[in-house]
Amino acid sequence: MRFVRDSFFGRLLYHASGHKILGYKEEKPDYVIPEKYLNGRSLEFLDQEVQSSSTLGNEVTGAKICEGKPEAKAEDAPIIVDYDGPNDPDNPYNWPIYKKILFISGIGIMTDSVYMGSAIYTPGIEYMMADLDITRVKATLPLAMFVIGYGIGPMIFSPMSENAALGRTSIYIVTVFFFFILSIPQSFGPATHSLASLTVLRFIAGIFASPALGTGGASASDVVTVPYMPMGIIAWSMAGICGPTLGPLVGSAIINAANGSWLWTLRFMMIISGASFLFFGFTLPETSAKAILRRKAQRLRALTGNPNIVSEGELENQSMTPREVAIDTLWRPIEIMVFEPVALSIDLYIALIYSIIFLWFEAFPTVFLDTYGFTLVELGVTYSSVPIGMFISAWFYIAYMYKVYTKKHLEGKTQNLTPELFLPPTIVASVVMPIGIFIFGWSASANQHWIGCLIGAALFGAGGFIVIQALFNYMAMSFPRYIASAFGGSALLRSVMAGCFPLFGAPLFNNLKTNKFPVAWGSTILALICVGMIAIPVTFYTLGPRIRAKSKYSG
Repeated sequence: MRFVRDSFFGRLLYHASGHKILGYKEEKPDYVIPEKYLNGRSLEFLDQEVQSSSTLGNEVTGAKICEGKPEAKAEDAPIIVDYDGPNDPDNPYNWPIYKKILFISGIGIMTDSVYMGSAIYTPGIEYMMADLDITRVKATLPLAMFVIGYGIGPMIFSPMSENAALGRTSIYIVTVFFFFILSIPQSFGPATHSLASLTVLRFIAGIFASPALGTGGASASDVVTVPYMPMGIIAWSMAGICGPTLGPLVGSAIINAANGSWLWTLRFMMIISGASFLFFGFTLPETSAKAILRRKAQRLRALTGNPNIVSEGELENQSMTPREVAIDTLWRPIEIMVFEPVALSIDLYIALIYSIIFLWFEAFPTVFLDTYGFTLVELGVTYSSVPIGMFISAWFYIAYMYKVYTKKHLEGKTQNLTPELFLPPTIVASVVMPIGIFIFGWSASANQHWIGCLIGAALFGAGGFIVIQALFNYMAMSFPRYIASAFGGSALLRSVMAGCFPLFGAPLFNNLKTNKFPVAWGSTILALICVGMIAIPVTFYTLGPRIRAKSKYSG
């Protein structure tokens, strides 16, 4: 019931009914108002309420006063609202484990849907080229602009989700609604026969699709306590990392069933987004502590008549000027991304990994359709090699994180925990990645079995997953006060790079291919770049504390 009550539509129903449906504990007759929320002014208000209705007895606007009047406090001193003790069920940290799993799974599904939607039409690019009479590079533009769009979106929506007046759930649901609306003209309107219209609509849709990507990690951390937070982030991020490779798998099945109609992939996303709007609108609860406590403060003010009852989020909103909001929202993420060596290096490395994943949307058809003669559906299945590698490496990384992070937190041995603890597996994984790319590129030959290519892709996925997870954790511990800004800048850079890479993917492989090895030399270039990137985790492991000591925002 709490999931429905705190959902977007649940809140609408609550307000529309005058707080009679899906009410809160503060509005129940047996609720006892804690003494901290009662001062002289509020007691006078409550006494008047008692005297005005003799039938209420000891009930006061649906609540009871604690026995004994506390001494009046300073009238203008704010009374900060907090949860009712460490076991308050309204605190998402105290949810039962199954509710946490359901919630993180819901955020993961939303994240996976967005990433899947970026590339879902790519198996039908040949059909799209024929229908619209365009080149392959132009046919890739809707993919590129969608990815760039969901890189820009977090710069807008992530800071908004930290505002106590908005919270996270309202941002998720409202943007999913607009994504659904924008999907309609892509599926049935002018975009079906106009590349320009489709590209513009995909760009705007990408912006509205972005909150799950930019804020999903924060939502996961809202419900998972600090010792287990890396596990919660891993569970959520699996959907985000696997999504781009699942898109072609789903898309190929749809196009095959629709007899080559690439438009049905966009119609599928329209159906998914509409269903998500309705389902999550009723089942996705608010988890932001700022938003939850702001709503509690509103109820307590109405209950006691005490205007000094406020939440920390409300005080924060009152203290920030428009200029400070603009700096926090727009400039700080860019400043950290550009001028902080740690953030810039990590952002470039992670952006490269995402870019290679999107670049393989060009390489896989060349290998498995042209070289090995796979069908369209079989091609889609080959993309699953990347998430398979990720799932395998995730178990090793979870075991490592439990030993070096979670276990020490549970034992209270946190004094020696530094960001560098995440780097040993990163160094190993950064070596595995280029090995996987080399195997993929040089195994792709008509006289060699196709399994070698899939093994190489799986190794790249395994290494890439650990690198992304570990470096995200490293950045989070390096910039704890500005984590939203650091992650916002990272999302922007990696999305812009990943969106641009497919545009030159075909020339990269086509201009370097030989009759025997169609993608070997293009893959070699990518692998050598990854070899150079090994220096990043090695440098941070040896010089990380000195680099962070010179940082403006670290610590």
